Amino acid sequence: MDFIARPFGWLLLNLYNLTGSYGIAIFLFALLVRLILLYFSMKSKKSMMRQARFTPYLKELEKKYEGNKQKYQEEVAKLYKEEHINPMSGCLWSLIPFPILLALYRAIRFPITIMMGVSDEAYKAIQDIIAKATDYVAPTGQGAAYAQIFESQYITAHLDKFAGISDKLQALNYRFIGLDLGARPEWQFWTFFSNGKPVWPQLGLFLIPVVSATLSYVASKISTASSGGAVSDEAAGTNKTMMLMMPLVSLWIGFALPGALGLYWIAGSVFQTIQDFVLGKIYAKQLDAEDAERRARIKAREEEIERKRLETMKLREEGATTINPNTSKRKLQKTEKLKAEQRSAEWQAVHKPSGENKEKQNPSQVGDRPFARGRAYNPNRFKTGSAASNETPEAVSEETSAADEVKEAEDKNTPETPELPTIPEIDFRENNSSDTQK
Repeated sequence: MDFIARPFGWLLLNLYNLTGSYGIAIFLFALLVRLILLYFSMKSKKSMMRQARFTPYLKELEKKYEGNKQKYQEEVAKLYKEEHINPMSGCLWSLIPFPILLALYRAIRFPITIMMGVSDEAYKAIQDIIAKATDYVAPTGQGAAYAQIFESQYITAHLDKFAGISDKLQALNYRFIGLDLGARPEWQFWTFFSNGKPVWPQLGLFLIPVVSATLSYVASKISTASSGGAVSDEAAGTNKTMMLMMPLVSLWIGFALPGALGLYWIAGSVFQTIQDFVLGKIYAKQLDAEDAERRARIKAREEEIERKRLETMKLREEGATTINPNTSKRKLQKTEKLKAEQRSAEWQAVHKPSGENKEKQNPSQVGDRPFARGRAYNPNRFKTGSAASNETPEAVSEETSAADEVKEAEDKNTPETPELPTIPEIDFRENNSSDTQK
């Protein structure tokens, strides 16, 4: 993290040397950060405003596809793709300031090694001198995490003791309008009037987190209002959550970290409010022009659909329309397959050699029975020598046809069997019964 924090610490130190005030350096630092991130802020602002403009279309789709969530999501994705909208772009750009805040926190927390760039060996020598000092009170508890701030204040008061250790050491005054920006604010404000200390330094530090949270809420409110357009229920819930979360985060940062971080948050909220107001005015005109162009495009598309509908109705009245009876997918596929086979057969008939156009007859076939003589029938089975080898398939086919003709002729010349007379049936039971009676 130090390799990110060192450039910001160097910038903050140079701004301090330029202005001579730690508080003004914090304000200028926040302004420069806003200018550096202006390009990303512009993309985020425009994306948020465009999404707000499309909220009515999303509500229409939600009403149209109520109960079919998958279809609704597909149509929303299609709409975003057509209009080149990335719903996550506004959120991604808004997360960039947080790493900068962490880098600034390290620069403020470690002014000797990060801001001034003192080496570890030189800092160890500084600690040895401070440890021998009798007038230095080492911080305890939560203040131990900010030991370098206390050490830098001691160095500022006794700079001559550290001469020759490092040429990067310099005096650093954290005071701004009577407030110690290196100290953490105390939330127990009722003790300010009874501990015997000056009220303003303590009360001023206490007000920094309060003002920071208030301005953070105002900045979020103005940012949402300047986006324009209707807001979906989901987006409204997200905005409401952010309006509550950001002030609470700034309030916690203000009381948990040194006052310089709270002052930076105040400056950032002020610059963000101004930036959102100006960008909202600029992009409102651009998006109005885009909306007019989109409405014209949709109107032209609807007119084209209506023209085709009227043309179809006119053709139906004149009876000039054709109806395809094969409306099912399977029938259409079958029709296409038959057409493809027909085209293939025509091509084969044209491009096939003349000798191959004759269909080869199956020697095992008799009439319409393809395997009457058996599937393994071979007319050359009992022929040997050159007789079997010289026979061509055409000769075999002719021989088979001749055999079939001979068999049909024999069937015709065979006399029919004469029909025998019918012998009447005799009931022997009657004769037996008559003999018995006799």
